[in-house]
Amino acid sequence: MPVFAYLRVSTTRQDVDNQRHGILEYCNQRGLTNLQFVEDTAPGKKKWRDRRLGQLLADTQPGDIVVFSEISRIARSTLQVLEVLEYCTEKSVHVHITKQNMVFDGSIQSRVTATVLGMAAEIEREMISMRTKEALAARKKDGKILGRPQGPAGQYKLDPHKKTIKELVSKDVSLRQIAKIIGCAPSTLADYIKRAGLKP
Repeated sequence: MPVFAYLRVSTTRQDVDNQRHGILEYCNQRGLTNLQFVEDTAPGKKKWRDRRLGQLLADTQPGDIVVFSEISRIARSTLQVLEVLEYCTEKSVHVHITKQNMVFDGSIQSRVTATVLGMAAEIEREMISMRTKEALAARKKDGKILGRPQGPAGQYKLDPHKKTIKELVSKDVSLRQIAKIIGCAPSTLADYIKRAGLKP
């Protein structure tokens, strides 16, 4: 079975080399061979499915092993870390985290650890919710209007293209063709034409 080593690259090359060295040492000690390194330049705050990690995990097969240098390399958010571990468990993919010396392989110990992480994730959700409510309450107390302002927007995203759109509409060019010319979705264009009153 292949062993995939996921390296999330930061701004310094030294950090990548440190991750690689730690993973190589860990795998040598445990006899994990056929190591394949996967480097990812995306920031940790980006959703894991939108990074190379998402594609890597999607391509894994039951019994494969994915190694991380530390738990923060999976994601910065506890919620995302737990989501990745749950996804791997469902696919029967084993996860090794070298720095914390953790192995998630479906064993009782790994399930207990995942449960603890789940509790931490729940606490994090509650904290986020609490901070959001406190921030909204503070804004309301200061007399600030919450939510989107009422009434029509002062300007629109397609305003810079207004002259071009108006000219093309007057020439009976189709919405799909105009959208392609200015680089937007036909639905966005149709909405703009209606709001801006550009219909001939």
